[in-house]
Amino acid sequence: MAEPEIQTPQGSGESNEKLMPLVVYILYLVGFIIGITPLIGVIMAYVNRGGAAAWLQTHYSFQIRTFWIGLLLSIIGAITVLIFIGWLVLFATAIWFIARCVKGLMHLQRGEAYPDPATWLL
Repeated sequence: MAEPEIQTPQGSGESNEKLMPLVVYILYLVGFIIGITPLIGVIMAYVNRGGAAAWLQTHYSFQIRTFWIGLLLSIIGAITVLIFIGWLVLFATAIWFIARCVKGLMHLQRGEAYPDPATWLL
């Protein structure tokens, strides 16, 4: 009796490549509950960016920029809380951060490079 062949799903190598950027996006979003996870995510993005495929490098670059720009905007918001505009800045930063993560996740799930990782917007 012949043994059945074990077949791997099509594109399983690609899904393994996408795992690490996916984890970084998730760590960024979990950061709203557990504050330290975005720091872990940005470290992971720096570590994995160099050896990744070119299309995944765009995601890592986007994630790194998202972290640093988000940190800058959060610091500005925290400083300006004293003049009450800071709450608006912090709220807008949170919405911006979530939107960037969601948009990055959408491109990642479709197997696409992030179109403009250097942008400050979405």
